[in-house]
Amino acid sequence: MYSRPVRTVACLGSTLLLALLAAPQAQAQRKPKAGNAAKPSISNDQASYSKEFTYGVNFNTRGGLLGGVAVRSTRLINQDWARFWSLELVEVKHPKEEKATISNRTVGITGTIVPGKSNYFFVARPSVGLQRVLFRKAPDAGVQVNGLLGGGPSIGLLMPYYINYNYQDPNGGPLDVRAEQYDPARHTGPGGAILDRAPLFAGIGETKPLVGAHIRGALSFEFGRYRDAVTGVEVGVLAEAYAKTPVIIRNQLTEDSAINDRFLPSVYLTVYIGSRH
Repeated sequence: MYSRPVRTVACLGSTLLLALLAAPQAQAQRKPKAGNAAKPSISNDQASYSKEFTYGVNFNTRGGLLGGVAVRSTRLINQDWARFWSLELVEVKHPKEEKATISNRTVGITGTIVPGKSNYFFVARPSVGLQRVLFRKAPDAGVQVNGLLGGGPSIGLLMPYYINYNYQDPNGGPLDVRAEQYDPARHTGPGGAILDRAPLFAGIGETKPLVGAHIRGALSFEFGRYRDAVTGVEVGVLAEAYAKTPVIIRNQLTEDSAINDRFLPSVYLTVYIGSRH
């Protein structure tokens, strides 16, 4: 069964999405009273396209220097409303992650690790939602502002973070270096017998899935001079929760659930380009 944070995110997202989904149909069903002219919408300019496809790079407060990548397909309902589906692929990092350089003088090796890191956490976020034009740009210039609301499942993948650990007898003997998932109960901290981080996909065969849910609200700012192309940035807030705690960092003296969270809110920015037709 889903945990309370996941149910809360799912229920809130469903309520908001249903409200927005109902808005275009309600707007379309309204008819002007006899003898009165219909009220104008945000703009009288009719959109010259019906579909839009964009792709870009994502930066967020839980993703380090580069969060991930995103694609989105949008279909117009009318000149002010549109529906979309999107897919975002990101790596979620723990706020306390920090690289450290270690040097083992015994074997003459210098390496780089993230102290305490036990798993990588990659997430795929398929979403559906609605987009509303808040401010329409001029036909060949200016900036268009859109409001977006979407949500969907979060499919997480916990992939073990492997280190190269030296089991050499401290009294001497041949090197005995093994690639293993970091375990604070078995492996010492920076220095000691840890030599370096193992290759990224060393533990891919032990990847475990985690299921959660997310909702997002955002503003997008579109630039460009051409009707068949789009360039812009999207700034938003994302709320995400999982049924089980994704264990990214571990400490021998602390419970995993005490230093890792199931609820993972973040602020993000996506820079995108795309085409319309």
